[in-house]
Amino acid sequence: MKIMPEKEKELIKDILTSYGVDNEDAEITANIYVEADLKGFHSHGIGRFPQTITSIEVGNININPNISIIKESPAVATIDGDMGLGYVIGERAMKLAIEKAKNVGIGAVATVNSNHFGIAGHYSEMALKENLIGIVITNTEPAMAPFGGTEKILGTNPIAISIKGKKHVYSVDMATSSIARGKILEALRLKKEIPENCAIDKEGNPTTDPKKALEGGILPFGGPKGYALALAIEIIAAIGGAQMGTNVKGTATVTDRCTKGDLFIALNPEFFGDKDEFMEKVDALIEEIKNSKPAKNFKILIPGEIEKMNIDKNKKGIEIDDVLYNKLKEVCDKKGLNIEKYF
Repeated sequence: MKIMPEKEKELIKDILTSYGVDNEDAEITANIYVEADLKGFHSHGIGRFPQTITSIEVGNININPNISIIKESPAVATIDGDMGLGYVIGERAMKLAIEKAKNVGIGAVATVNSNHFGIAGHYSEMALKENLIGIVITNTEPAMAPFGGTEKILGTNPIAISIKGKKHVYSVDMATSSIARGKILEALRLKKEIPENCAIDKEGNPTTDPKKALEGGILPFGGPKGYALALAIEIIAAIGGAQMGTNVKGTATVTDRCTKGDLFIALNPEFFGDKDEFMEKVDALIEEIKNSKPAKNFKILIPGEIEKMNIDKNKKGIEIDDVLYNKLKEVCDKKGLNIEKYF
């Protein structure tokens, strides 16, 4: 079955407000879930929403947080999210980074005591919409073994970067693991296998079984290079006082209090050189790449173009499998909502 994007937003918002979440916070959170589904990041879309509800129910998400700045200078800040919804804390952090970048050329805002914030690209693209460069990193609960190892120590540790020319846009949002943990959880829910060469079981053997992959570990993309980048993100994302390595909890195991860290960066090209010239060079490079000769059976795309194509497709409806529908129905029944009105 399918749900229309506007109905998905309405469903998520209604469920959140039924739990006592502020209307504005529910709106922010619902928008980011729908954006994930529209872009094709279904592992971070409504399929993940029941985990947020569980976190609220067990008290690991504070629905009325006192979000505060605990350290600040003209260019940087650290925000204490008071265990609120990660989506809301993330938006506030990137807005502050953007404000600082407009004033002094760069804004870098770290967060602590936050929760899962969905797709990192949502926040990097907030900067892009202001003609700034956006960079977002986060560390996550251990899911990945170091290159050559068998023990989960590092998170999937996503990075998102968004850059704008005058006509073209570059926007990448990716995990440093060979597959996002959310996609493994999605495969487990749908009783599907994961691709080869993405994960190992607890003995260090390659596996396509999502259950064994979750018990074992995900492999870094690109071998030692992905591992090196993941390790850097693991450390830098915790710069505001968050945890690292096996001390990071709560991004996947929702019954644990979340201890991860995030860093939101905005760069203002005006403070580095001629902004117009920079943006024109971005356009020229992208056009040079797109006009270059493709390999056989390939079309050359710029990061972000697949998401644009997915948006056009998913505007017509987002697939909801029976397992997810029943989970959502269970929540709706508990809160006195009629799930059928959203489908």
